[in-house]
Amino acid sequence: MGDLDIRPAVTEDIPAIVGMLADDPLGARRESPDDLAPYRSALERLRADPNQRLVVAVREGRVVGTLQLTIIPGLSRRGATRSVIEGVRVHADERGSGLGTRFIEWAIEESRREDCQLVQLTSDVTRTEAHRFYERLGFVASHVGFKLQL
Repeated sequence: MGDLDIRPAVTEDIPAIVGMLADDPLGARRESPDDLAPYRSALERLRADPNQRLVVAVREGRVVGTLQLTIIPGLSRRGATRSVIEGVRVHADERGSGLGTRFIEWAIEESRREDCQLVQLTSDVTRTEAHRFYERLGFVASHVGFKLQL
């Protein structure tokens, strides 16, 4: 798979991250690659929060993937800490290369280092290939998620 570096995202990564977020039918409707100001502001908020990790995968100096990992302390499950994996994207050129698996495995290991007892994620109901991918990695579709647009 070649050398791959997973590291915290920096401001210079924003165009590549937003490009990947916008590179599918759902993201194309939600993202605005022509105006990066809101993304810069969001990155600053993420960097200020110790429970957030927005990371990129870099190969040969090029950002080829991104994901956000959030650590959530809680009271349920006997005071368990959980993590949430969000915004997983792999560059179109890298799909099928094993990068997605390596990325999710990184997030799981990072969650273990943070003493999380549970890793969770959501995936849009239309992303059936992503669902099969997560199931192959051991995730179970055990809950129904709801969202309220504000």
